[in-house]
Amino acid sequence: MFKQSLIKAFLVRFCFTAKMAANGILSNVLRSALTVLGVAIGVASVVGLMGIGEGARLNVMEQFESLGTNVIAIKAHDENYEFQPDKAGELVQRVESLEMATPVVSTDTTMRWRRTTGEVYVLGVNHQFPEIRDHELIAGDFFTQLHVEQRSAVAVLGYSLAINLAGGRSPVGQIISLNGQSYRILGVLEEKGAGNANDIDNKVVIPYTTAQRIEEKRTVEEIWAKTASSKDAELATVQLGRIFQREIGSAPNVPLPSDGNETVEVEGPDMVMVEKPVPEPDKADIPTISRDPITVTNLNQLVDEIDQANRIMTLLLGGIATVALLVGGLGIMNIMLVAVSERTSEIGVRRALGARQTDLMTQFLLEALYVSLIGVICGIVLGIWGLNIFENYGFQTAVSFDAIKIAVVVALGSGLLFGVYPAISASSVPPVEALRRQ
Repeated sequence: MFKQSLIKAFLVRFCFTAKMAANGILSNVLRSALTVLGVAIGVASVVGLMGIGEGARLNVMEQFESLGTNVIAIKAHDENYEFQPDKAGELVQRVESLEMATPVVSTDTTMRWRRTTGEVYVLGVNHQFPEIRDHELIAGDFFTQLHVEQRSAVAVLGYSLAINLAGGRSPVGQIISLNGQSYRILGVLEEKGAGNANDIDNKVVIPYTTAQRIEEKRTVEEIWAKTASSKDAELATVQLGRIFQREIGSAPNVPLPSDGNETVEVEGPDMVMVEKPVPEPDKADIPTISRDPITVTNLNQLVDEIDQANRIMTLLLGGIATVALLVGGLGIMNIMLVAVSERTSEIGVRRALGARQTDLMTQFLLEALYVSLIGVICGIVLGIWGLNIFENYGFQTAVSFDAIKIAVVVALGSGLLFGVYPAISASSVPPVEALRRQ
């Protein structure tokens, strides 16, 4: 019974103190509104900046993930080290963790559709492209291995290109002209989105053997391979690196001494044989190699690294915006100190009527909490509204719940922290002194 009475008395005192705190906020609406605005701007800055950073991160992640999962890109940066097309099949046989691979030929050519003529980007691959890049078709079929072997004039259109050409109707079975030759459209790829998957939506996909004929080239500069899991991709990347390290090491890439009239043949497994004069070994003539002639890139690892970098950028933006929250907290302390000096008589009357120091501390802390809480709510709404404005101008944004949590914790924490000193000042005023100042 005694405990219940104590609890009831505590609740009564707390409710009365909370009501007094609300009256203190409402007694000067303009001053309280300006304090709330300072907190709201800080919260909106955190939500907005971190939302923009999170949107940029998701945009980059979406672009890389659209390239397919567990994909390994092998690219020759020097024409002397380009691959024979059958190198893709050889790598699948030599590296157990590789499931499939395709040679890649990228070029552009002139396309004619009925009475329309323009430039189009062409991607030459084999029949395993949809599985390697995790790219489904929405109409028709993809070309087969037989089409690749016979260098058939067949094509699969990207989604946006098919929509623009056929006006929303299916172009499957229609004929387009590429580089002056007629190609039959077999299918249409599923939409990946603007800019995703190397802008595949606006490309024409044909057999790489046919693309080689357009480019008038027997070699390919890139191979895409796929594994079953991310661990297999890591293992395959290491094995492929060792394979190409051995092959590149067997071919000289630094000029040898000669009289200037001799030639040297650079030959490696499945690499291109070239013939070129060997210059004098003058130090000024020796080229510097800025990057490896062949790179093996695990796209999974690339995605993780970019994701980590973007997360750090987002946190830095949030840290910068948090400074505005601290400024808002200082505004709370300033306004509470002014309130203490203005309401000295009120404090004296309350102390004379039996109010405790804890009651006064609670009242002023609640006033700081009220201001912070209202500012947090307004700031979140303002930040989300600002993100919507950015989206209307073409920026990709995302409402980050981490940003909201950070903003809420920092705003409420700073409000209470900067409200402690004014609360202590108010509660420590002697009743007689407070009444004397009235």
